[in-house]
Amino acid sequence: MPSAKNPSSKKIQKQLLDAASELSDGVDQLQFAEPVTHVYNPLRYAWGLHEQYVRQIGDKAHVLFLGMNPGPWGMAQTGVPFGEINSVVQWMGLKGEVERPDNEHPKRPVEGLNCSRSEVSGRRLWGLVSEKFPEPSEFFENHFVANYCPLVFMEAGGKNRTPDKLLADEREALQAICDVHLKKVIAAAQWTDLVGVGAFAENCLKRVVKSMEQDTDSASAKKTASKTNAAKASPAIHRILHPSPASPAANKDWAGKVTRQLMDAHIW
Repeated sequence: MPSAKNPSSKKIQKQLLDAASELSDGVDQLQFAEPVTHVYNPLRYAWGLHEQYVRQIGDKAHVLFLGMNPGPWGMAQTGVPFGEINSVVQWMGLKGEVERPDNEHPKRPVEGLNCSRSEVSGRRLWGLVSEKFPEPSEFFENHFVANYCPLVFMEAGGKNRTPDKLLADEREALQAICDVHLKKVIAAAQWTDLVGVGAFAENCLKRVVKSMEQDTDSASAKKTASKTNAAKASPAIHRILHPSPASPAANKDWAGKVTRQLMDAHIW
């Protein structure tokens, strides 16, 4: 369980929001070539809703779920990771307007909370969460959901393109920025468990935690042996099945499978 010396919820929220703002500024400087023709940054045009979302986290939060990047009908509309409209409005109770992204794709309009489309991944993930935790505060007291990358990538025809499918130099530049952000997210709270939603997110967590451990070892080596330097245990890293309908395994009792995975990991 988390330490008694947890930072306050307001401190955690500020650190997460500051990190998200810096992430947004950083990724806005990147350039992407075809087949990517349109890029959305919901941290820019849906910041108000994102801020409301982050301000739900409590000071006992110790389980972090990490997704890959926004979907066109989820976070791209709401600024909330896996942010399926009904879950954001009806369960979380968030309210507000969003702006329109630059270079909006005609097949992927941003309508904010008025969007009539529903993102399957978000409906599955937040549906499972809301079934177990009828009140949002019950979930956010101990858990939080974030995305590794804040950007939505689309091709000319409107097809979604995930970060792992970007050109090598684009992927490396994006990873450098997103890894720095993930380090800040991990440092913001006393996480005991980091849960990758899918293999991509799990690998990101492993890479970043390893880098943080190396940074800690390097800093510790510079201290004299006479000083006490109690090492902080690294959080456990897990993976759950991604809720995407593109995954055949997710289309048959995803909620049941993930519940068992979280129970086996002693998270739920």
